[in-house]
Amino acid sequence: MNPLFGHDPFWVVLLKSVLIFVVLVVYTLFNIWFERRVVAKMQHRIGPNVHGPFGLLQSLADGVKLALKEDIVVKAADKVVYILAPILATIPAFLAWAVIPFGPEVTIPFTDQKTMLQLTDLPVAVLYILAVTSIGVYGIVLAGWSSGSIYALLGGLRSSAQMISYEVAMGLSLVSVFMYAGSMSTSEIVSAQHSMWYFVPLFPSFVIYLIAMVGETNRAPFDLPEAEGELVGGFHTEYSSLKFALFFLAEYVNMVTVSALATTMFLGGWRAPFGISHIWEGANEGYWPLLWFFGKTLFFIFIFVWLRGTLPRMRYDQFMSFGWKVLIPVALAWIVAVAFIRKLKSEGMLDDPKVFIGVAVAAGVLILLTFLIPEKKEPEPSPEDEDAEVDAFAGGYPVPPITAPPTRNER
Repeated sequence: MNPLFGHDPFWVVLLKSVLIFVVLVVYTLFNIWFERRVVAKMQHRIGPNVHGPFGLLQSLADGVKLALKEDIVVKAADKVVYILAPILATIPAFLAWAVIPFGPEVTIPFTDQKTMLQLTDLPVAVLYILAVTSIGVYGIVLAGWSSGSIYALLGGLRSSAQMISYEVAMGLSLVSVFMYAGSMSTSEIVSAQHSMWYFVPLFPSFVIYLIAMVGETNRAPFDLPEAEGELVGGFHTEYSSLKFALFFLAEYVNMVTVSALATTMFLGGWRAPFGISHIWEGANEGYWPLLWFFGKTLFFIFIFVWLRGTLPRMRYDQFMSFGWKVLIPVALAWIVAVAFIRKLKSEGMLDDPKVFIGVAVAAGVLILLTFLIPEKKEPEPSPEDEDAEVDAFAGGYPVPPITAPPTRNER
């Protein structure tokens, strides 16, 4: 790790901490506006365009309005936990940014102080991010439990099951990155991608991470803890005013956090896109890497918005089955394959072109097999089955029988 880490003066640490907080809040306001404008374009609408240039101040106006609304606390709530829950959901979203690298070593303007565009770094920085972001689910679960509402409780329980399931897949998708980089330090992983970004050799890990990060942040089509059709508003049904705004802020900051982690792990972090660094020698120096870093994170934010405007919400049992029966087994199989490939390369028995050709052939075979597998068809009912009495509780779904007793009006 760079020797500057851990040796910054206190005022530099304080300055970088305040700047990270301000940037995330402003970026959240921008992302809300960005989401509304992109979805509006998809639906042939205009979107926010009145408050400020291009409607950029609409998010700020909505935030001020939400904060000034009447704060209501339901009678059945456990008031201490009810108030602490949104705070517990928001703080971990900011803490994860302590080890995210924004850029290389720079000199602070108007001073001679040199520092890294990163608050700090750890030998296990990625594990720190996974550990801190997983704490946020406690805020959601406690919000559902403390509200005194069965709908909010069900939303909180759904969220805990969902985040545990997809966090396992997310963690497994990063193991292959650790193998290639030989480190869990975020700054060293970025340095290891100076010649090739890891989404190229580790494309399956990249795809698994993309799917897992959507499930981890409870975003559409995986926004089942907030499924309005079954749970009204989910875990934050009984929240209003500033406490509701904190949940909203936590969701959008978490979106940027997982996007920044994807940028760091697979897209070279703050490094300039392909070709630019060959044309322009200073592309990866000074404060220019901030532009590349936030541009890459905005690409992932666009993917979030694109999915929300395109795909319908999944059924909960389908969503959980996909996580446990597809994502996790595929991630484990890919880890074994990467370990095998790395071993062959270390022994000099394999080179990069052969690896890419082999992966392409294997991916093509798998895609063809998915098209060749016949669809499972339900057996047609026989005449005896049609005449048989219907069991309303068959299959574990307690539904009313077809032949219901007559109502009062029918009598």
